[in-house]
Amino acid sequence: MMRKQSMQFNIYSCKRRWESKMGAYFADLHIHIGRTKSGRAVKITGAKTLTFSRIIDHARDHKGLDMIGIIDSHSPEVLEEMEMLMEAGELQEHREGGLMYGGMNIILGSELEINDENTNGPIHVLCFFSYFQTMKEFSRWLSRHLKNIHLSSQRIYVSGKELQQKVKSLGGLFIPAHVFTPFKSLYGKGVRQSLTEVFDPNLIDGIELGLSADTVMADQLSELHGYSFLSNSDAHSLGKIAREYQKIEMEEASFRELELALKQEGGRRILANYGLDPKLGKYHQTVCAECFIYSGPESGICLHCGSSKKIKGVADRISELKTAAAGTGSRPPYVHQVPLEFIPGLGPKMLEKLLDNFGTEMAVLHSVPFESIKKVIPERIAIIIDKARQGSLDFHAGGGGKYGKVADS
Repeated sequence: MMRKQSMQFNIYSCKRRWESKMGAYFADLHIHIGRTKSGRAVKITGAKTLTFSRIIDHARDHKGLDMIGIIDSHSPEVLEEMEMLMEAGELQEHREGGLMYGGMNIILGSELEINDENTNGPIHVLCFFSYFQTMKEFSRWLSRHLKNIHLSSQRIYVSGKELQQKVKSLGGLFIPAHVFTPFKSLYGKGVRQSLTEVFDPNLIDGIELGLSADTVMADQLSELHGYSFLSNSDAHSLGKIAREYQKIEMEEASFRELELALKQEGGRRILANYGLDPKLGKYHQTVCAECFIYSGPESGICLHCGSSKKIKGVADRISELKTAAAGTGSRPPYVHQVPLEFIPGLGPKMLEKLLDNFGTEMAVLHSVPFESIKKVIPERIAIIIDKARQGSLDFHAGGGGKYGKVADS
C-alpha cells in the first residue's frame, strides 16, 4: 500500500490555488519507467527504483506535482500494474482523461523513436492519450510495429506522419521530444532544418525543449512560434523528477484541460516554464568528443588533445538554425530553476530534513520563506537556495553529455 499524501503538502499546495475557478497546476510530462513491478526492464538506462508505484508516490508526496506524464505506459506490464491499482481503488479514471492518484493526475504516454526515409537519423516523440483503454488500444497497435513492446523509446516502423495520424485518430496529443539535443531529436542532427521535413505541422500539439535550451533560445526559430513550449524532466531516476516542469492555468488537472492549455483555448495556458539554466544542461556548449574540453563552433582541431571530433552544443545548433531574433515570440516566463539536488552541499539527509519540515520540493522552491529555510538547514546552504530562486547563481556550462555545475559553493 502506498503511503497517504502528507498534510504539509496540502498546507503549501493550497497557497497556489486561485480563488477563481481556474487554478495553477505544476506538471512534469516526461517521466520514464525503469522497471516493472516484477523487475522487468522498461527503460534500460532508468533506475531500478523507478517503478510506476514509486513514481506516483514520489511525484505527488515528495515533489508536490499536480500532473505527471508517464511516457512508458504502453509497456504491457506497466498497464497491468495500473489496472491492479485501479481495481484496488488506488487509482481512479478522471472523466476528462488521466488517472487520479489522490489530487494528482497521471497522463498516459509513450516515447517512440522515428527513423524513416525522411528523418536521416532517429527522432524521439511523445504521444499522450486520455483514457486507460485508449492506451491499451495504442499498445496493441504498437506491438505490430515495434520489435519489443515491453521496452521504452523503441523504434517504430512507420513514418512520422503515419504515427501522427494514428495518435490523432485516438484523440491523442503529439509532441516532438527534447528537440535540440545532439542525439535523437528533431533539430539535433545538422541534416534537418525544419520540422516540415518530417511532420505535419498541423498535427503537433507542443514542443518539448530539453534541458539545454529555454524559450528565449527556442524562439529564434520562427516556425516554432505557433506552439506551446514544454519543459519536462525526462527523468531516469526518482530524484530527477521535476528538475524541469511547467505551471499550467486550468480548471482542473485532466487530459482535456491539458489539451486546451496547449492550444491556449478558453483561458487555459502555460503560465510559466521552470527549467535548468541552459548552462546546466548536458549539451549546452560544443565540446571535444574525446576530452570534453570546450570547443567553439569555428575551431577545427581541439587545442587540448588534438581530436577533430566534436559534440555540437545546443546553443551553437540554434545559432545555425535561427530565423528570428531572440525573444521575438510571445511567451510565458521561463524561470531558470536549480533543482535542490544541484545545490552544493545539500545532501540526501539535508533534503529529507527540508521535506520533513515543508512537505515537498515545490514548497521549498516556491512557497517557503527564506527565514524559515535557514532555521532548518545551515544558513550558507539556505542562501544558495534563495539565490537560485532569485536567478542570481553562476554556472560552469555543461556539454557532451556532462551536466553543468553551480559555481557557488
